[in-house]
Amino acid sequence: MDKELKIQNSLTRQKEIFKPINPPFVGMYVCGPTVYSDAHMGNVRTFMSFDVINRYLRHLGYKVRYVRNITDVGHLVDDADDGEDKIGKKAKLENVEPMEIVQRYANGFHRVMDLFNILEPDIEPTATGHIVEQIEINKKLLENGWAYEKNGSIYFDVSKYNEAHEYGILSGRKIEDLQSNTRTLDGQDDKKNPLDFALWKKASDEHIMRWPSPWSDGFPGWHLECTVMSTKYLGETFDIHGGGMDLKFPHHECEIAQAVGANGKTPVNYWIHTNMLTVNGQKMSKSLGNSFLPTQLVSGNHDMLEQGYTPMTVRFFMMQTHYSSTLDFSNEALKAAQKGYRRLANGLKIIKSLVFKNDDGRKNEKAISQIEQACEGCYKSMNDDFNTAKTIAQLFELLKKINSLHTGQLKFGEIGQDAFENLSNTYQTFMVEILGLKEETPTEVDPIIDALLEFYKKAKAEKNYDQVDEIRTILKSNKLIIKDLKTGVDWGYEE
Repeated sequence: MDKELKIQNSLTRQKEIFKPINPPFVGMYVCGPTVYSDAHMGNVRTFMSFDVINRYLRHLGYKVRYVRNITDVGHLVDDADDGEDKIGKKAKLENVEPMEIVQRYANGFHRVMDLFNILEPDIEPTATGHIVEQIEINKKLLENGWAYEKNGSIYFDVSKYNEAHEYGILSGRKIEDLQSNTRTLDGQDDKKNPLDFALWKKASDEHIMRWPSPWSDGFPGWHLECTVMSTKYLGETFDIHGGGMDLKFPHHECEIAQAVGANGKTPVNYWIHTNMLTVNGQKMSKSLGNSFLPTQLVSGNHDMLEQGYTPMTVRFFMMQTHYSSTLDFSNEALKAAQKGYRRLANGLKIIKSLVFKNDDGRKNEKAISQIEQACEGCYKSMNDDFNTAKTIAQLFELLKKINSLHTGQLKFGEIGQDAFENLSNTYQTFMVEILGLKEETPTEVDPIIDALLEFYKKAKAEKNYDQVDEIRTILKSNKLIIKDLKTGVDWGYEE
């Protein structure tokens, strides 16, 4: 088995063996949300992907410090250097304090993360909580000659930086092409070059969010805050930086330039980017009217959705596609995911209940080999750039053996205790601990289901088929089914 973890590094455009700076410690920073609106499906996809990465690194024994920030200032409309702050604009529209907007949507974001079983980061810093550090890095960049002040604002000098370093090293963009495709915009006359980006902006009279600085009452640039928070908590060079591919340029490109300019070294060894979402083959966007919120996907309350889908169905659906590939939503794909998730959930329920027993089964070397290969395949797949899609395929292979043991087609003695424990531990570990997929039937209903099964068995023994059908209907209305097995009666999730 290939035990070395390989990561597709956006910086080198190659799949590389993961070598932490200071093992077993791993520092990982992921750009968090700008909290001015409800969390969207793109947020869920990105943070779910890094949730799995975080979970798997911890499973491998790494001591991860996972930092995911909250952007609560400085992110201007259209990701530009001029105009209104996204949070300030929303606060004006609703006639409330900006921090009310921040609190409301940060709370909502956390509820969505909980809904999809996404673990909390170890540190969740905010931009407004690090204004002092952002002022200090501005001073450092000015002293080092990579920035300049104009009319109370500070800008990063991209052309000067590019003479000594490579601006575009992450995105692959060339400064000559960027310059030829960039026109000077109104309000950017303070810049030496249209490519220069704001590190600190002087606040206009109507700008609500502002702080005192040596240059003006103003606010930090959006790119700067991530450089400050990542290096403060993870060091001047750390292991992994992640985010959606839409952040690769200019946000992450600017982060690299700022960090190199301030500290004289590359800030990140492995850059990881998640891909975008589509709906029926079209890019998901509000303007196309094909965008739905995570809560709408669960409730089914959207014109494009034929029904609601449970949080674990959505989580399973997203993991069927590698994080670096486009993920396409359709009702057909979601319904297929619903069946697939329930099959795996049934396997999880069964394997938890199975206890190894020494029966008369003779050793079946083929079955033992198949179990070993699938268990190794789970690790091999995850070690190949966290390939959840291939991992799920291996879990379905293990599921076949679980079902065979459950129905008695495969005897425990045929595989032996070691193979059984390998099967049980691997299936439960990858389902629950690594992929974060859990059963969705509340534990408090278990006694009720057990009671219904007793009534079912009694009704069946008495040939009271009307009552048998009635009990089946009750369970089916709750997406549960009754299984009549040679070994007795059991229940499962409707697939």
